[in-house]
Amino acid sequence: MIDLHLHTTASDGRSTPEALIAEAASAGLRVISVTDHDTLAALPEARAAAHAAGLDLVPGIEVTAVEDARDLHILGYFVDERHEPLAAFLVEQRADRRRRVVEILDRLSNLGVPLEKDQVFGRESRGRAIGRPAVARALVAAGHAADINDAFARYLGHDGSAYVPRRGARPEDVIALIRRAGGLASIAHPGKSERDDRLPALVAHGLGGIEAFHPDHTDADIARYVALAQRLGLAVTGGSDYHGPGSGRSAALGHVTLPETRYADLLERAGRQT
Repeated sequence: MIDLHLHTTASDGRSTPEALIAEAASAGLRVISVTDHDTLAALPEARAAAHAAGLDLVPGIEVTAVEDARDLHILGYFVDERHEPLAAFLVEQRADRRRRVVEILDRLSNLGVPLEKDQVFGRESRGRAIGRPAVARALVAAGHAADINDAFARYLGHDGSAYVPRRGARPEDVIALIRRAGGLASIAHPGKSERDDRLPALVAHGLGGIEAFHPDHTDADIARYVALAQRLGLAVTGGSDYHGPGSGRSAALGHVTLPETRYADLLERAGRQT
């Protein structure tokens, strides 16, 4: 089985890279991609653990672009971790994530919902990407929210009282950077972002794939995006968007996977051997 959308503690996942590999192996996966938000920090540890477990690891990332003041997530596969412009860009992305979280904490404080920065940032490690999920977990731990979904609904979502819009790169620029780093760019969970109208223009800027298989997609969504990929000449990608045990987000490992034939096509498009 193949799962090309997984997260670790390097961003907003609950599993360390080594633990994630162990979970993936136990679930019967044979090909995986760690796609942390705006960081490649987990890849060295994940690669070593995957090699030891006999799993194939596709180097990946999930980069947050911004369009109309909303996030648009773009997956990058087979990126070169040594690509200096990508590394520099990701440093800026993580700095802006921190800036946004600090502004959210200030708004929460003004609302009478104080959180200490240490409750959110914890013991930061080099390359770690912090975002709203960390704030949500802190809100739950402090008793300000019943669960993660409640935290987003009341405070952190687009209609939440402490919401801070993101600033960031355009999707076209993110796609171009992923391509310069040797990667293939795929739009993440398009059924969530609901910007199908933008896909043809993004294809013209080098978009190479659509994530059709995702836990938030219905069977009708999957069929629509597979057909759209065929019409636009794109690869089809997919995965569980797994964030670890107890995260309350997305599917369990092995429940949403990418068909073998789709993975073979992705490898061919990316210039990799099957």
